[in-house]
Amino acid sequence: MEASGLIGAGAEEKARVIELFAQHVSSGKVAFFESAGIDFVLGKREGPYLWDLAGEKRLIDCHCNGGVFNLGHRHPAIIQTLMDSLAALDIGNHHLISRQRALLAQRLAELSPGGALRYTVFGVSGGEAIDLAIKVARGFTRRTKIISARGGYHGHTGLALAAGDEKYRAPFGPPAPGFVQVPFNDVDALRQEMDTDTAAVIMETVPATYGIAVPDPDYFPKVRELCDQYGALFIADEVQTGLGRTGRLWGIEHYGVVPDIMVIGKGLSGGIYPITATCFRAELESVFHPDPFIHISTFGGAEAGCPVALKVLEISFQPAFLQHVRELAGIFAEGFQRLKARHPKVLVRLRQLGLMMGIEMASPYAGPLFSKAAYDNGLLSVYANNDTRVAQLLPPLIIDEALAGEILERVDASLTMVERMLAEQA
Repeated sequence: MEASGLIGAGAEEKARVIELFAQHVSSGKVAFFESAGIDFVLGKREGPYLWDLAGEKRLIDCHCNGGVFNLGHRHPAIIQTLMDSLAALDIGNHHLISRQRALLAQRLAELSPGGALRYTVFGVSGGEAIDLAIKVARGFTRRTKIISARGGYHGHTGLALAAGDEKYRAPFGPPAPGFVQVPFNDVDALRQEMDTDTAAVIMETVPATYGIAVPDPDYFPKVRELCDQYGALFIADEVQTGLGRTGRLWGIEHYGVVPDIMVIGKGLSGGIYPITATCFRAELESVFHPDPFIHISTFGGAEAGCPVALKVLEISFQPAFLQHVRELAGIFAEGFQRLKARHPKVLVRLRQLGLMMGIEMASPYAGPLFSKAAYDNGLLSVYANNDTRVAQLLPPLIIDEALAGEILERVDASLTMVERMLAEQA
């Protein structure tokens, strides 16, 4: 389909796309959206907005695919960077030394927490990057045990799947050995599981699928202390919290902690070219000394995509950009105080670290109901799969104050609908 056909394609073409998707991609997704009454096929997209293929509906994107679209859809500077890159580059060859990968890895080292993570291995997906982080931890420590958070999510590939919540791996056979889960934000539970066979503790800085669970201020400092005490590594999963989402370049910076390994994904792509990064301390690079080809990723750090990631970093680390995120966060915090007064029966609070936000409601049915109500009111908001009381609210970081106010108005209308739907179920 040509770009011109991304909007206003008509109801007939939209119906044909839905049928093709059901027949050749996922019949289950089509059935789910039909049952939910969400009649939307993605067409044109620009800035904070998504349009239906038939041109009948526009949504404000408050999901951003978990942070992929931190800079909005089709950011002009990102698009231009990719176009310039494609004039000279292609994927490259992962066996060879690459100028583009070297420059991007150097910048990531400079911008890493404390400037302490000197090496980077690139990938294509967050799951792949998590897999590598776990491989490095096991290879360096010569231990096997990996501790993660119950209700967390790290991806759908092998080791990442094993570190995530049971619901994502149970349908596919017995659990992989060596993986243990503890409650998030519970230092005592973590302490009880730590031992001399622990290779690493891996945590999302703010677990999104678990309902935007913001940890206590002293949680990660204590995690760091326990890892140091037992000689284990601390892996920070910054796939969603990185690149300015929390008002700092990296979410873990709020806690004054430097991880041994940090995983970056989603937003590093600029929403245009898939790229992820596993960044780690210099001494951990020794894992690759006996055989520097022991881990490869054919498309990881594709040379055409590296300039895109560099442009994302250039935009995201600017003090004015991060200050803008913090100012928007204040607008949402104040707005939700007013909304709580208007909806005391359904709205509990806003879980928030910058623009990493979750709308906590009183009922486990409220999250799915809110997603539908938000859709009807022109917002794309996805409920947290591992805590259905919570609806994620992740707008692009480039929105202005006026659009933040409009989002709050639409949230208000959506909460009114949720109240009505819950009352009808009672």
